[in-house]
Amino acid sequence: MANENDEKNITVNRKARHEYSILQTYEAGIVLTGTEVKALREGKANLVDSYASVEKGEVWLNNAHISEYRHGNISNHDPLRSRKLLLNKSEIRKLIGKVKEKGLTLIPLRLYFKRGKVKVELALAKGKKIYDKRESIAKKDLQREQERRFKY
Repeated sequence: MANENDEKNITVNRKARHEYSILQTYEAGIVLTGTEVKALREGKANLVDSYASVEKGEVWLNNAHISEYRHGNISNHDPLRSRKLLLNKSEIRKLIGKVKEKGLTLIPLRLYFKRGKVKVELALAKGKKIYDKRESIAKKDLQREQERRFKY
């Protein structure tokens, strides 16, 4: 029997971990229409170049692409519309304070189903410089090389 806490990934933003240093993560609900949920069940989503912003005490997900549902009718959704994220008021207050700091931003790391609800893993992140990216690539290469040696 499946566990109730099972999470099924819809999409993962791999580019985010390369471009940013992740400082803290949050789990947020998301306000969606019916056709958006159906499109997500088909895996039709893309988080590349998406970000979250805090406006008037609410958190919004911008530039997240959820393709139109192929069996949808005239009331199908706009693929790039802004979507409201659901967080506790205390979490939103913390985010407002941290986003105002220099160089910090909110980016979605992944979209997933948890107990039948769509959730967003949101990260408070700082942009990496070019040399930081090179450094992380070098670390990955070193790790891979060590695993290869250990294997043999």
